[in-house]
Amino acid sequence: MTLKLCIAQLNLCVGDLDGNVEKIVAAAHAAYAAGARLLLTPELSICAYAAEDLFLRPSFILACDAAVQTLTQRLAGLKDMSVVVGHPVAVGAQHSQNSHARSRSWAVPGLLNAASVLCEGAVVATYAKRELPNYQVFDERRYFTPGQEVCVFEAGDSGQRVRVGLLICEDAWFDTPAKQAQRAGAQLLAVINASPFHVGKGYEREEAMAVRARAVGLPVAYAHLVGGQDELVFEGHSFATHSDGSLAGRAPSFQESLFFVEVNASPAGMQVRASIQPVRSPEADLWDALVLGVRDYVDKNKFPGVLLGLSGGIDSAVVLAIAVDALGPERVHALMMPSPYTAEISWLDAREMAQRLGVRYEEMSILPQFEAFKTSLAQAFRGRAQDTTEENLQARIRGMLLMALSNKFGSLVLTTGNKSELATGYCTLYGDMAGGFAVIKDVVKTRVFQLARWRNLHDPYGTGSQPIPERVISRAPSAELRPGQVDQDSLPPYEVLDAIVQGYVEGDESVEALVQQGFARSDVEKITRLLRMNEYKRRQAPVGIRVTHRSFGKDWRYPITQRYRG
Repeated sequence: MTLKLCIAQLNLCVGDLDGNVEKIVAAAHAAYAAGARLLLTPELSICAYAAEDLFLRPSFILACDAAVQTLTQRLAGLKDMSVVVGHPVAVGAQHSQNSHARSRSWAVPGLLNAASVLCEGAVVATYAKRELPNYQVFDERRYFTPGQEVCVFEAGDSGQRVRVGLLICEDAWFDTPAKQAQRAGAQLLAVINASPFHVGKGYEREEAMAVRARAVGLPVAYAHLVGGQDELVFEGHSFATHSDGSLAGRAPSFQESLFFVEVNASPAGMQVRASIQPVRSPEADLWDALVLGVRDYVDKNKFPGVLLGLSGGIDSAVVLAIAVDALGPERVHALMMPSPYTAEISWLDAREMAQRLGVRYEEMSILPQFEAFKTSLAQAFRGRAQDTTEENLQARIRGMLLMALSNKFGSLVLTTGNKSELATGYCTLYGDMAGGFAVIKDVVKTRVFQLARWRNLHDPYGTGSQPIPERVISRAPSAELRPGQVDQDSLPPYEVLDAIVQGYVEGDESVEALVQQGFARSDVEKITRLLRMNEYKRRQAPVGIRVTHRSFGKDWRYPITQRYRG
């Protein structure tokens, strides 16, 4: 008894029902031609993940239903081919264009997060996700009702059938759904998923599924989504395990793939065979996640290219290299906008980096605008010394110029601020925060330096080796908004700042817990005070790529007005 299955690791687009159907059809035909008789597609593959409040629109659910019917018909000619497709299913009487599931101010979950098994023109089984995550970026209980049933179906050629237990994502992290599938006769667990990336998450999933495989004594085929969706990135990294939990195969990360797995029955149990991609470094995963996040946000939203301010500093240098790896140099425009305080080495380094990567590069001094603003404000500011107001004017002039070019040519402005700056408010509203997509919004400063060094040692997309001049990496970070300014004039060293930010933001650690870890109380209290003070800024920041398990996005929901100090 042998089953060859294919995991269709697809990059789908939310709401592109026709396009998603075409991708699934193409994958099914290719897999069938290669001898597979079971195709697994990702969670909610018909509509893609996460469709958010589109799920509250009855017309959207009806359109998803129609897409499933179309897909079923398109695959009818593939004899003995089972295709698992994820889609929303309306519950009972709420399934109508005139559904009363919603009032003006609240919603009753009237949907199932489901997966159907299609075979020879019919839907032969449907399973509803039982464990609905409602933490971090997940908000599934807003939309879905948990399922209650077990789904075990047969797949393979006539006479070569394997009983497959179907689970969806979170279900496989708990004992009961898998054990009930095993007791219902499953010989293999198939898990379809759309679980957002953070650094290290792929290997966490492998460990969790190894535990599940050992608990039920069954092999696991884990099918995962790939691609960028707003702030989320899905890295692929599908895999299969043996029944003892050991790894049987691993698909490529951050790229579409048809990943084949063979399952064979033997006296010792089900045997699994597949190819195994090598373990990757955290920096390689992080770089690829940022590249994929930029590429998909730009391409899926149909921007012709991107535009960014290139300062000669480390943050904009890393963002430029990511943008070129994502889109190619011909779609990237860098603008250097020097002020009276811009050091000559910043000019030279910006020019050199633009030349190394082959992007369009321009220099546009902001001195005339800066002087004009100061003249206009001289009467109102009379008797007051220069301070951060004048510093912020420079950032806002730059933001205005970038947005004007964006309006004229349609390019998306990439902002270059990092997580350390966003946490402490060392960024200017309507200035360096002005733009459409924040590439390194979830990357702390120390990790920005690590990425720069990693990229200078690797050229994964063939766009140029060592793109970042060494002096950009080695010189002290500065916003260059006044003579001789460096970031550490008013902030602790980034190694200290980042550790406190990560502990407080990503680890939910208290002020006292951080002090007990050895951080100076003055540093902890200063940084947490800045974190609280600058929530209003973060609410107005552009969307950016999530690469940790706690970003300043969907999974950070703190009140602006609050007085808690712990």
